[in-house]
Amino acid sequence: MSAPQQSSARKRFWKQVDVVQEADGYAVQLDGRGVRLPGRMPLCVPSRALAEALAAEWRAAGQTADGSFTPAELPLTGIAGSMLERIPGAREGVRASLLAYAGSDLLCYRDAANPALAERQRTEWDPWLNWLARETGARLEVTLGVMPVAQSEQAVEALRGALAACSDAELAVLGVAAPALGSLVLGLALLREAASPAALAACATLDERAQMAVWGEDPEVTDRMAAMQDEVEHAARFLVLFRQG
Repeated sequence: MSAPQQSSARKRFWKQVDVVQEADGYAVQLDGRGVRLPGRMPLCVPSRALAEALAAEWRAAGQTADGSFTPAELPLTGIAGSMLERIPGAREGVRASLLAYAGSDLLCYRDAANPALAERQRTEWDPWLNWLARETGARLEVTLGVMPVAQSEQAVEALRGALAACSDAELAVLGVAAPALGSLVLGLALLREAASPAALAACATLDERAQMAVWGEDPEVTDRMAAMQDEVEHAARFLVLFRQG
């Protein structure tokens, strides 16, 4: 039974979901048949805790009047799919994509037109840049405005080394967290459990929160912020469950 593709809604077609121990880990089964990812690889992970959480997603999916469900109901399965199927054959490309955030990391760009906001950015973001330097040796440059700032080769190499040390599971988590947060720095902080997902999401949405403090709450913005925090929390939960074994 194949895991759903990332496009259209599907209909629930199973009644029973189980976790079965196999030679290479713990597999999720639907009505006695193993779930297969889009590339036909079995959904089988080395951590029983993670497998049980994956199974819980599948039990909950499609519990609607018409039995339909979408990939959004299976966020942990999506991360597991990246870990098992996408990343092993494309580690170099995945690391290169993540490393690209060194040139566009949210924390490196400060508001040139709003000194008060720029000061808040300095107060909230500089500690994370200092943390990165301590943890990895990468010292990132900061700029005012939106023009790209060139990072030193030393900083890029330090980040490259940090990514090279990441497992497939960690790269899969970063592949969700860094784009959601707009920051490889904050993604690495999540990976190293330096702060809670909620705290990191709040850090990444400083600009939006500052704007709404002046102009009032915008439902579109708050929905977007909530969706981002959900993504970050799913990524963090995946990592915790994977590490539990």
